[in-house]
Amino acid sequence: MGKKRIMVQMPISAGIQSVLAGRDDVEAVRYTELSEDNIMQHVGEYDAAIMGVAPFTERIAAMADKMQIVSRHGVGYDAIDILALTKRGIPLTVVGIANSVTVAEHALFFMLALAKRAVQYDREVRKGNWNIRFDAPAYDLAGKKVMILGYGRIGRRLVPMVKAMGMDVHVHDPYVIQDALVTAGVTPVEDWRQALPEMDFLSVNCPKNEETNGMIGAAELASMKPTAYVVNTARGNIVDEKALYTALKNNVIAGAGIDPFVVEPATPDEPLFQLDNILVSPHSAGVTEESMFRMGAVAAQNVLDCFDGKLNPDNVINKEVLK
Repeated sequence: MGKKRIMVQMPISAGIQSVLAGRDDVEAVRYTELSEDNIMQHVGEYDAAIMGVAPFTERIAAMADKMQIVSRHGVGYDAIDILALTKRGIPLTVVGIANSVTVAEHALFFMLALAKRAVQYDREVRKGNWNIRFDAPAYDLAGKKVMILGYGRIGRRLVPMVKAMGMDVHVHDPYVIQDALVTAGVTPVEDWRQALPEMDFLSVNCPKNEETNGMIGAAELASMKPTAYVVNTARGNIVDEKALYTALKNNVIAGAGIDPFVVEPATPDEPLFQLDNILVSPHSAGVTEESMFRMGAVAAQNVLDCFDGKLNPDNVINKEVLK
């Protein structure tokens, strides 16, 4: 019997290698040409795919005759046609909690950097402007109210971090048992929009779907305090970019920390980049040396577990294919 072949749409990292190295019955092949046409031409030769950010479309799925599993090297899957995979009985897996603490740390980093005016202070001190500490004083996180939208893998790890900073933590997630939020020592919020005017920070930690796409727009931003900050480490356009630009430019809110964008990579002429009251990163909230190793290892293990008939259902998005 020939080796099972895995299409890997990113560098074959140390994490991936650590799992596949002991198996002589599999072969990993890195793909760098990720156009739909190229993937369609070759996907039929593979038994599994470890996916980066490239889409996995209906057209690609239609050509994936041997495909047993699509394994996301991450936790987001909005670029993958789940219905197309489910129709063909192909499980879609994610890496569980492999990068949860990493993204939560990034959200906290944004909050601290914004409150402490990290970029502004660094820029001005290099010019010899020590009066900046009085002209634009920083803020404490302690005592501030933060709303966390989403109490999933990341939100659950962010909560103890912001609690440790002494923040007053409020959480909105209609899909979890509200008593679990009380047990975690936070205030459950049923109507998050109604509570927004009281918040000093809003942290977006929910998946992108029809319900959440564009959910934070002009009206929501206008309802916030002029001293409030918005942090998005989830997906692009959960916070409407045009509305955010207008709100920041007109000082409707104090600032924002944004990791994902609608168009990635964002180009240098992105309007948000022209503003001084926003801190940005290159969709890197879940990317550290440690998390990249963990994500690679889990993504590869999901593939092997599928081949071996012992796939962890907790990592499967379309669980109906397991029945």
